[in-house]
Amino acid sequence: MHVVYLVFGPNAANHTQAYFSILTFLRQPAALSGITVVTDRPDFYARLGARVRRLPVSAALLREWEGPHQFFWRVKIKALEAVAAACPGQALLYLDSDTFLGGQATDLTQALAANTALMHESEGELAALPSKTERLMWQQLRGRPWEGISLAGNTLMWNAGAVGIPAGRTTAAIALALRLCDAWCAAGVTRRLIEQLALSVALAETGPLAAASASIGHYWSAKPEWNQPIAAFLLASFLQTRPVEDEVAALAGFDFGAQPVKQRVKATRGRLEGLAERLFPNQQQEFWR
Repeated sequence: MHVVYLVFGPNAANHTQAYFSILTFLRQPAALSGITVVTDRPDFYARLGARVRRLPVSAALLREWEGPHQFFWRVKIKALEAVAAACPGQALLYLDSDTFLGGQATDLTQALAANTALMHESEGELAALPSKTERLMWQQLRGRPWEGISLAGNTLMWNAGAVGIPAGRTTAAIALALRLCDAWCAAGVTRRLIEQLALSVALAETGPLAAASASIGHYWSAKPEWNQPIAAFLLASFLQTRPVEDEVAALAGFDFGAQPVKQRVKATRGRLEGLAERLFPNQQQEFWR
């Protein structure tokens, strides 16, 4: 199983999350055939040495990966395609940076070896999803074939924080996901979740698909709560000059259950916090000059 990350841009938190996620997989190296980080900051991962293959990408290449319709998250599928081409014959496990290995990696490798694809978890049937974006997508997609596939109301939308593709299915599944993504962009389908649905449909069409959530934690809705302990862990590594082996060993003392992996924050709270910042800005600030 070859683990893949795609991390780019100036937000340092995304890179620290990915680095921490990699450490969690290095606790179980026997299950891995390799780790590749597709990134515009390969220097951020240099201290991992030969444990990680760094695939540098430029801003120009990322724009090219966005495709003819300049869809930002099409780059996730293209990153999978690039690693599949570089690592033929290997099962792939793509992970968002805000993930960690909390269970047994062998459960993932066994599923992939049995030709079962993986995504983090099912979010529900397309026709029954609750948000406006998802309801609009269903209305736009229903009633016509896409790449020979007619979506049904019970078509499942899966969370794409983890995407596992068996070795024998990488070429077909990735190619189908790209075609679906491009077809929906060309048709003007609302874009926010297109690559996620394209991967969901492509993996379900090319074979069995199951959840990876028993092994993979994905804290996409609780990033602030995780960023603080991750930063503290990596700061301790810096101050103590811990080598990577000691960082991996130190994870035994990290409390993975202290922060929620899923939470729901009311939109009203965000609006009130923004209003409070505007109405009651900080006063009498001084800056070094």
